Formats: sequence, C-alpha cells, structure tokens
Amino acid sequence: MKIRTFLVIALALSAACPLAARAATPSPAAYNVVWDSPSKDVTGTMPVGNGDIGLNVWVENGDLLFLIGKSDAWDENAINCKLARVRVKISPNPFAPGLPFRQSLLLPEGAIEITGGAPGATVKTRIWVDANRPVVRVESTGDQPFTEEIQMENSWRDGRTLKTETSDLFKNLTGNDLYPTKNSPDVVVGGQKDRGLWYHQNPKPENDGYLINLKLQGMEAYADKIPHPLAGRTFGAAILGDGFVSVGERSLKSSQPARRQAFSVHPLTTLPANPGGNWATQLEAQIRKTDSVPLEKAWQDHVAWWSQFWARSWIHITDPASPGTDSAAYQISRAYQLCRFMNACAGRGAQPIKFNGSLFTVGTPENPDYRRWGGPGFWFQNQRLLYWPMLAAGDYDLMEPWFRMYREALPFAKDRTQRYFGHDGAFFGETIYFWGAEASGHYGWTPFEQRKSPLCECSYLTYYWQSNLENLAMMLDYFDHTGDLAFARQTLLPHAEEITKFYDLHYQRDAKGKIRFDPAQSLETWHTATNPLPEIAGLKTQMPRLLELPESLTTSDQRTRWKRLLDDAPPIPIGEKNGQKVILPAETFSREKNVENPELYGVFPYRLHGVGKPDLELARETFRQRTNKQERCWCQNDTQAALLGLTEEVKKILTHRASAASYNKSRFPAFWNSHYDWTPDVDHGGNLQLALQFLLLQSDGKTLPAWPKEWDVDFKLHAPGNTTIEGRSKSGELTNLTFTTPSERRTVLPE
Repeated sequence: MKIRTFLVIALALSAACPLAARAATPSPAAYNVVWDSPSKDVTGTMPVGNGDIGLNVWVENGDLLFLIGKSDAWDENAINCKLARVRVKISPNPFAPGLPFRQSLLLPEGAIEITGGAPGATVKTRIWVDANRPVVRVESTGDQPFTEEIQMENSWRDGRTLKTETSDLFKNLTGNDLYPTKNSPDVVVGGQKDRGLWYHQNPKPENDGYLINLKLQGMEAYADKIPHPLAGRTFGAAILGDGFVSVGERSLKSSQPARRQAFSVHPLTTLPANPGGNWATQLEAQIRKTDSVPLEKAWQDHVAWWSQFWARSWIHITDPASPGTDSAAYQISRAYQLCRFMNACAGRGAQPIKFNGSLFTVGTPENPDYRRWGGPGFWFQNQRLLYWPMLAAGDYDLMEPWFRMYREALPFAKDRTQRYFGHDGAFFGETIYFWGAEASGHYGWTPFEQRKSPLCECSYLTYYWQSNLENLAMMLDYFDHTGDLAFARQTLLPHAEEITKFYDLHYQRDAKGKIRFDPAQSLETWHTATNPLPEIAGLKTQMPRLLELPESLTTSDQRTRWKRLLDDAPPIPIGEKNGQKVILPAETFSREKNVENPELYGVFPYRLHGVGKPDLELARETFRQRTNKQERCWCQNDTQAALLGLTEEVKKILTHRASAASYNKSRFPAFWNSHYDWTPDVDHGGNLQLALQFLLLQSDGKTLPAWPKEWDVDFKLHAPGNTTIEGRSKSGELTNLTFTTPSERRTVLPE
C-alpha cells in the first residue's frame, strides 16, 4: 500500500535545533471545568458519558439532577429520546443556599465530582458512566450520615402532540403537519421493592412514519428486506442500590442514614429481533453481568480506559505573553480537549453522534427530547466535521458508528438507484435517516406515483450528492491511517464500488468525452449548476487513491472504471472575480441560497490545492475573494485557511470560535450556541479541532510552516501508516520531534 509522505508543520525551524527527551503524557487536568456555585437551570449542565450513554449533570435549587441520553433510544417517531431525568435529594442538604459548593468535570478520570456542605458536614458525590459497561454510577460519601431520595421523571412523554421540526417524520416544508406527531407514554413498572423500573416500547401506530417514509419515496418494497427499525424497539432503565427501597413507582429512598450512599442506573435498548427474551429479562441479565465486577475494579478499569484515550493524542497550547486562562491560546486548547471529550462520551454507540446536540441537548423546559432541525436526521454537511478530526486524534473507534450507518444503508441506496434511474450503483442524499432514506419533509409530500421527478423536492438537497465522494475520502483516510483490511473489504470497497458505478453510469459525456454534471448543484449554495467544483475535485483526488490500493483488494473491472472516471473528469472551473483569476464553484452556477464556498472544496475536503501543492496562489486568491466569511458552525474557512498556510487568518477565526461569545447561552464552555444547528453545536467544535490539527500536521505532500510562532505547543497526532508524531515547540524553536510507527520509534530532525 502506498502511504503518502507527511510533515509536521510547526514553525520555520532550523534543522540544527536541539532535541529534548520525550516527557510524560501531558495531563488534560489543566482543562478541568470547575464551578463554585450551583446552576440556575438546565442551561448549566456538564457532560459525561461512556460513548453510548450520555448524562447532562447539574445542581439546581438544592437538588442534584441529570438527564440520561442514549444513542439508540429512538421512539416510534424516530426521535432520539432522553431515557429520563433523575433527581436526587440529599438530607441534610449539602447544596442549600449559602453553603460551600464545588462541581468539577475531571477529564483524566471521565467523571464529575460535586462537593457541598459546611466544614465537617460535607458530602462528595462522584458521577461516572462506566467506559467499559452499560451503567451509570452515583457514589456519595459524607462527613456525617445522610440519606438520599431518588426520583425518576419522564412526564413529557405522555401521549402529547409534539412540535415538529424540519427532518421529523411528519414535517413538511410548508410547516404544516400532515399527521399529528404524538409520543406514546413510558411504562413505569409497579410492585418493585428495591428499584425503579421503566421503559418505552414503540408501538406500531396507524400512521407508521417509517412505512410512510418508504412509500413516499417509492421504496415500500424495501420494508420486506430488513426488520422494521422502530416498531417494538424498547428502551428504558432500572435504578437500584444497596440499602435503597422503593417509595412508590417513581422513587427510591435509602433505608437508613449512612456516611456512604451509592446507586446505579442500568439502561438498555432492545429490538424485537434481539435474542434473549423480553426487555426486562435481558435487563436483569445485563445487571447481573455488570455487577459481577466489583465496583472498585470497575472504577480502575474505567480510569484506565480514559488514561489510554488521553494518551492517544493531544494538543496543548500556551502563550508566553499571556499565560492566564483568559488567553486565546488557553481557550482554544481547552475547547479542543472538551470537544474530544464530548465525542468520546457520545461516539461509541449503536448510532452516530448527532450534529444537532449530540447526546447532550437539553431540549426545552416542556420537552427535553426536542431538537431544532429534528430528532431523526443525520445531515452530512454538518456531521462530517465531527468525524474528520478523529483521524489525526487517533480516535478511530469513534468513527465506526458513522461508517456502520452507511455500510448498513448501502443496500437501500442501491435499490433506490435502480428504482429511480434504472441503472446500477448507489447514491445517498445529504439528510438521511439511519436506514438510508431522505428526510420526509425534505423529500416532499407529493406521492411518488404523482411526481415528475423521483428526487428530493427541497432544492437545497435535490442534487446534493457530493457527500458520497467525501465519505469515500474519509474512508480512504481511515484505511491509510489504520491499514485495516477488514474495514477495506467490508466498508470502503463496497462503498467505492457502488458510488463509482453511480458516477460512471449516471452522467452523460460531452463532445470531448468528459463527464457532464448536469443537472447538478454546487453544495447547498448554488442550486443550479453544471460541472460543480466539489464533484470534479472529488473525482480528481479520490480516483487516484483508489487506483493506489493493493491489487489484491481490487478487481480489474474496478480499476478500469476508476481510471475512466479520472480521465473523464471535467477540468477545474476557472474564471474571474473582482478582476482576479479564481477557482469557480462550478462551470455555470445560479440561484445562490446558502453560505458555503464550494469553490474551496479543492482545498478541503479534496486536497488538490494547498501549501506545497500546485496553484497555491490561485487557491489563496480564491480564498481572499470568497463570498462567505462566517466563523461558526459548519463554515470551514479556518480549516481551509490552515491548509493554505494563512496562519493569522486561522488564528483569528479559532480565537472567535473558542471565545465565550460562542457558548454564553450555556454555562459549559464547549456547549456551543445554536449558531446554525442546535445547542451544543458540536459541528462548531469539530471545525475548531480540524483547523488546529492542520496547523500542526498535514498528511500529504511537503508544506511550509503554519503554526503561530508566538504560541508554544506540545502535541501528539496520528498520520497514515499507523504513525504518530510527537513534538514540542517553545519560543519559536522545535525542541522535540518524535516519529513512531508500529515497528520503530525514532527521533527525527525537522526539515
């Protein structure tokens, strides 16, 4: 396998700089978030999780509360739900007004610690979601004996009609619901002596949103090919702890005062096809298995997982001229660690991280399940920026749910291509449900048999298919990094096979034998276009990479097709803007509707242009002439500027991204405001991570320096070939650079 060359780009450094011994792994503890007062409401929550189960934790009006999210808790409307809100009342109350208080997110341990109470009467509570097992642990110790009462709250799921959003199953583009979207109540199991027990079991309603979604898109026959993804899905939890007894159906109370109280929440989601009996039976077996491991051993294993996670990679920045926590360098560095932490808390579940809030959205006061832009949909333009930074961070395990969704939805995409166009291959839309279909409201509510075109009626998305090539690029990067042959055979190559078939068969060739992308669009911005830059750059960059794969993995037919697509790709569209020669978003383009810069997709995600690459000045001029200069959410100006070596531009945008103004509607400093998405805007944080990484490491071709010389940095990042690079720069001098492969570890001088 051909692995691209790479360089660390920290500074314009002399090859004669001294080298220092590698220090111990830096601790993320410097970025622990600490509050010295309780929160006023749910906007003051802290995140913690284990990759599948996520908590929002806060103290309000003397009570400890947390919301429980789970990646596969999809109700009958395909809304990702909170399992419940848990309220803990401690007596005597250590969180009463006027008493000392401290709430800390402990990043090295992946836990939250809350201490309250007067000296000699304090209570310390540790809350953690076991990194290795499906359980929430809440352990409290006090100077004096105390009691706890635990209340489970889920009153917002009571059969009410919900306010819907754009990608919800029953939302149309005019804002009028064709069907009322109602939730069904949870079941609270009574008669329990030592636990609280509840679940939500999805009924198969008369208006089945999944079947309506398929029928609307002419895909009703597909319903017979896979199990119904929603009907019968059951999710819920049990709360129990030593010495706790039931007080009604929704409450537990410690049977007597003690200096230590501990309870656990055991969540579970099942599908009708799951083996092992009904939900309650499977939950009981899960509890026995989880609790067979002594609690202290489970905690040690949990801390070991987080220690390993933080040792994978890091970026720690300091500004010698402004060493305090108010400096831009500290805020950017803290934002990077917190975003990685949140992804680790939400990124190892059955479903991908959702762009509009991850597992940590708190909804509205009347409905914690609510999300702007809808509960079910995954929007590629936003999702991708959560996942690109995971490569350089070495967080490959967090990428699996994203790739899995597309792997499992590929048969749907193939069937749809045949149904719509009568040819082989596959294409995915931009906004899809996890089974692969377009969001119903975007697709439009005209019955399939009455349509002139089978395509999505929302013009923002009708021909937005470049995501198929960008996902291919991410898969190729993953394979370059890991060399995972099983991934190549099971995920990368099936995706490449069907996507390249689609591009080969779907488009006509012009008189010169070049592909004519028409009709087409250039991202969501130019709704009418011919030969859009993203598609052209995608073919020109990704077909050579496919051709470089080991011939043992590929076939002669595949290589012939990939070579044909490369040869037939149209030229990059070039023109003028404000009297300057620039790259264009397409050969022709009109109907501007959004705020992307598709002309810069040849910089990122398709790396045709950049430092050390052809036409750098052309790409830089295109950047200077760009129309859209937003510095938030999915607008990737900082990422592209980093690849163009525009250091000061990147520094300015990153400073803005990480500033308090980006999260001041929430107390937690990485719960980014709802810039375009929903709070927390994890898309906003993904861009920050990616741009920061590209200032330090670019994994193809030689580069010129891009790191701000006035900032010191200590970093470890991942590159192709299972390679890690560690370095430290201080006062403009690189004092250490270490290159590590699976078979060797050596120190190298910078070029």
